Amino acid sequence: MIMTVVSVPLPVDEQLEIRKSRFCPDNGGNGRRISIVTGIHGDELEGQLVCFQVAKRINEHPDRLLGTVDLYPAMNPLGIDSITRGIPGFDLDMNRTFPGGSDGSFTEYLAARVVEDLVGSDLCMDIHASNIYLTEVPQIRINELHREKLVPLAMEANVDFVWVHGANTVLESTLAHSMNSLGVPTLVVEMGVGMRLTQAYADQLTEGIFHLMGRLHIWKDEEIAVKTPIVSSDSSDVIYLNAPVSGIFMKRKNHGEQLKKGDEVGVILNPYTGRILKRLTAPEDGWLFTIREYPVVDEGSLAARILKNKGERQ
Repeated sequence: MIMTVVSVPLPVDEQLEIRKSRFCPDNGGNGRRISIVTGIHGDELEGQLVCFQVAKRINEHPDRLLGTVDLYPAMNPLGIDSITRGIPGFDLDMNRTFPGGSDGSFTEYLAARVVEDLVGSDLCMDIHASNIYLTEVPQIRINELHREKLVPLAMEANVDFVWVHGANTVLESTLAHSMNSLGVPTLVVEMGVGMRLTQAYADQLTEGIFHLMGRLHIWKDEEIAVKTPIVSSDSSDVIYLNAPVSGIFMKRKNHGEQLKKGDEVGVILNPYTGRILKRLTAPEDGWLFTIREYPVVDEGSLAARILKNKGERQ
């Protein structure tokens, strides 16, 4: 069943609607609920494929559904329609407007109604892709303020990496922070690359979602094997490789690879002279979990992130 979460008028007799698709057993279910949110940024589409696959499996096995599944594939429909990260016309990142306010501006009103609709979920998954510049391995990012509640859930989500950030990096205006503050456990997933779909990552996260649904008694438990992710809670464990010069970046390694100190991660080329301007190498042994896909770099552009070989496995 497709339901309208919020509807507001736009110029020229148009209407902006944020909608969700609700799945629940015919008898109403057991009261348990998971909400899967994506499309807050209009250039991040990986979660839309996940929503499709979750809906498809539920439709194929409706007898296994015990609780309620709410899918929100397009939280920022204007951004998706215009291939724009933020809300077009407002030059605003939707993920900096939460929890919003019912008496506030257009964007604050949207945010408030979304938050109101999500309250009551037993788990919310906020799925993001990377931007158009970088590719990320499937990972969950958690603020240490909510570590105790969220890390055990993240360990069951079939991702490769759980990155616990320090409290000083909190962005209080994000959906995840707002929902966690309201008592709704919310996991932020980052995976893939902007404006693209990565089938393997969608498959991986879909399995993790159904595994979590089984643990939450929303889905009749299946034997789903999930990965044990690397967990890092020390910001000093992450090495950032930034371009020291401008040019064309060519990666030499793929994300997810283990690196040895001195391995060439990528090179920066000068197309005018045919020369390599700079070779970017791993300063330590580690695991490459972010790599640049968009080739044009300016001085200071992020080219890669490497996790030192200190990530603990649980």
